[in-house]
Amino acid sequence: MKISILLPYKENFSPLYPGAVSLFINSMNKLSIYKNRITVFGSTDLKEKFSSNYINIDLKKSFLKSQTRDYVNKFVELHKYQNVDIIEIHNRPNYIEFLNSLNTKKVLYFHNDPISMIGSKTPLERKELIRNCAKIVFNSEWSKKQFLKRLDKFYHKSEKLEVIHQSINKDKVNIQKKEKLITFVGKLNSAKGYDLFGKAILKILDKHRDWKSIVIGDEPREKLIFKHKNLKILGFLNHTKVLNIFKKTSIAVACSRWEEPFGRTSLEASSRGCAVIVSNRGGLPETITNGIIVRNLSIKNLYNSINKLIQNKKQRVSLQKSSLKNFYLTDEYICKKIDSYRKNLVDHKLNLNGLLKSKKLKILHVTNFNERHNGRLFYNTGKRLNNGLIRLNHSVLEFSDRDIVSYYRSLNDFNGSKRLNNKLIEVISNYVPDLIILGHADLIKKETLNFIKKNYPNIKIAQWFLDRMDTQWIGNKKRFLDKIDLMDASFCTTEPKSLNIPSKYKVFFMPNPVDESFEKLENYNNKNFNNDVFFAMSHGVHRGVLKKGKFDQRENFINKLISLTPNIRFDLYGMNGVQPVWADNYLLAISQSKIGLNLSQGKPAELYSSDRFAQLIGNGLLVMIDEKTKIGNFFNKDEIILYKNIKDLSTKIVKYSNDNHHRRKIAKKGRDKYFKYFNSTIVADFIINKTIGTKKKFYWENL
Repeated sequence: MKISILLPYKENFSPLYPGAVSLFINSMNKLSIYKNRITVFGSTDLKEKFSSNYINIDLKKSFLKSQTRDYVNKFVELHKYQNVDIIEIHNRPNYIEFLNSLNTKKVLYFHNDPISMIGSKTPLERKELIRNCAKIVFNSEWSKKQFLKRLDKFYHKSEKLEVIHQSINKDKVNIQKKEKLITFVGKLNSAKGYDLFGKAILKILDKHRDWKSIVIGDEPREKLIFKHKNLKILGFLNHTKVLNIFKKTSIAVACSRWEEPFGRTSLEASSRGCAVIVSNRGGLPETITNGIIVRNLSIKNLYNSINKLIQNKKQRVSLQKSSLKNFYLTDEYICKKIDSYRKNLVDHKLNLNGLLKSKKLKILHVTNFNERHNGRLFYNTGKRLNNGLIRLNHSVLEFSDRDIVSYYRSLNDFNGSKRLNNKLIEVISNYVPDLIILGHADLIKKETLNFIKKNYPNIKIAQWFLDRMDTQWIGNKKRFLDKIDLMDASFCTTEPKSLNIPSKYKVFFMPNPVDESFEKLENYNNKNFNNDVFFAMSHGVHRGVLKKGKFDQRENFINKLISLTPNIRFDLYGMNGVQPVWADNYLLAISQSKIGLNLSQGKPAELYSSDRFAQLIGNGLLVMIDEKTKIGNFFNKDEIILYKNIKDLSTKIVKYSNDNHHRRKIAKKGRDKYFKYFNSTIVADFIINKTIGTKKKFYWENL
């Protein structure tokens, strides 16, 4: 991995006069597992640098062009022909636009209030940053909340946004040797609350004459002068000296008026076992684990907070010990978080394997759950797969696209698609799934999925498709291929190789699953039947009745079969004027037949069958199917019956209608095998594993 870090223009990456950004980067670089692969780029006049992995971008002064733009352009030139994996930009959101010509993952760090900075002030600018950056890092939860102001909820949980606080290592501190010392570090201005501190500390030092105070910092633009014999104003000190003063300090104060994004001085004071007092501004409360938070900042309240800690030694020492003991924002801890996102960005892998082992995936299942049909189409594949996902102990949220479209149609949104897609985005903003599974979700737009992937790149997306897609059903194939370039995996009930789908796509054969709560019949145990052969088809699944004037070629096949087997009792639906049968009426009908005929439209396609096959074999009927489908590859001869042609089928119907012993034996074996290898839990597990990219093999893949 190669990483380039771009500092803000004129940031001093030097121990002589370092900024907070440079201190942070230098600390992280020393501990990073990628430290030998990191290069820091900046522009400073100071000769002494923190480390040798720094490249200075020298600029010629010019009044005709922007120095900042020239700085970034030179950085781009240096990277045009370099194979860099990640570019990390610190505290300059306006640089991102200039870097878009580089096809490299970009990470933006915010060390200040995002909405106060050029390039991230407006909601539109911040949306563009989310789109263009692989990761955006904030130094506090407060900074992140500022960034998300006036942005839709969809963006609030994007995994691109991460809080990584600044850090410092703890040092050994003897609390018992702490001096009666109160310390203020920072710019000596009213924004930092120095005016409040100054007035409060004079009163404190007058009252507690054995206590002293040290002020570290300067401010040439604002003159706030406080004098006392026990008050020392030391001006600017190097970082090491500041930390040494904190080691002997009892009480440290960071009382900013302004919304401070984080506050490094209170962080450092905590790491040296100080009893820290902070104002309730910005990210300051996030810098301490144990301390005093002044929620209504005033001279009086600040004075009272300091005074109480002086008077109550037990509380003061307790805070000091707790502050040191519970301090966790160490360089090592924060560096591990940074290296972790780096690894995930470059590996292109979401760590779902760990979630799989713990069985805690969040899955959004988008398909037609047929709520509007009042249970008539309850026994469908979407429900079966959903049951399987839940049995695998995953969290599953159902999103019934066709029902939503039906409910939200309007004159402004005639087919309901606009509302559907907006609702999907809103659901994701609340639920934030690890995996989205689409089943025949044609009205979910490519633009919507692309938008989701850009903003939530760790969400995996898969699709399953049940309909035929060979030469007679080209429209179905177009539907299947429409979004395939956005899929991490696709699944269909036809052998993918027979469909001539480009090999660059991950497409897998998916068997029609059975479900233990749906396929509950065991017809092979029955002795008395009203019928011998059951066959059903439908021209109007969503209407519930046959379409007028619609003819299916299978009717000719069935009528010829009847003429060839005159003494066989056929129970037929969806043809010869008999309406189709649904839900529990369907189960009641098949419970009265010995044999289930699985006959699909058109010529037999390799491995293709409708979900009728699962329903028949799963309910214990003896199933007969054309051998040219090659579904027989999954079974032994004593588990299903294959036929060569209509005469062969007729002969076998007669034979097994009269041979109850062998019919029952074959039907039971077929059902047992199907439930063992093709149940909804296994098929759901197959979809998850292939989408994530595990090497787990399933029964039908080995045949």
